Amino acid sequence: MKFDDLESKMRIYESAMDATVMPGMYMVARIDGRNFTRLTKEVHKFEAPFDLRFRDMMVETVRHLMQCGFNIAYGYTQSDEISLLFTLDEDTFSRKIRKYNSILAGEASAKFSLLLGAMGTFDCRIIAFPTAGLVVDYFRWRNEDAARNSLNGYCYWTLRQHKHNERQATRKIESISIADKNEILHSYGINFNDVPLWTKRGVGLYWDMVDRAGFNPKTNENVITQRRQITHDFELPMREAYSAYVERFV
Repeated sequence: MKFDDLESKMRIYESAMDATVMPGMYMVARIDGRNFTRLTKEVHKFEAPFDLRFRDMMVETVRHLMQCGFNIAYGYTQSDEISLLFTLDEDTFSRKIRKYNSILAGEASAKFSLLLGAMGTFDCRIIAFPTAGLVVDYFRWRNEDAARNSLNGYCYWTLRQHKHNERQATRKIESISIADKNEILHSYGINFNDVPLWTKRGVGLYWDMVDRAGFNPKTNENVITQRRQITHDFELPMREAYSAYVERFV
């Protein structure tokens, strides 16, 4: 069989399972750390429940993903997960889902591993939304999930630090109200309202225009130019205010 004939035959099988996101649909990538509970609590033992070094690694990973060849309007990270909102006109690789999943998982894994100095891997899945409202709802869901997990994390690790074992700490906070969890923290001198906002709401990243001072050698003058750069936000709002915040990028 000639090479060209063999290639044509194999290309059919290679692309038979390809799926694409239709034009006009919003795309969001959800990227999650694989086995990160063990990675961060047992192998590398980051500070619990939140660690500044780990946060900064995740932020830098998002920053990298927003510059690796795709048109991304907004990035969000909380815990070991990342969500990326593509611009509506994004059509790289003809919107083939397998290309986005494989490249973003690979890029995230490579960047985070370099920052960590050890292996850390991510998976990725593309979610398609037909309306802008559903995109906003998605990011609000992740933002509110961050708040819920944060309260649970502060309670659990506070109890662990005060001589509760894993089972005791877990049983004490399961199936109790938010008010009761806040009372647990109060009993140990912690006000959940006062903990850093990024631990409760995650971190947002977006493109912004900033002024940069420069020099024009032709006119021998100092000049101000505008450059596009990624800005991160450690103090995100919540609920309706966060919905309005995300609407700017949809």
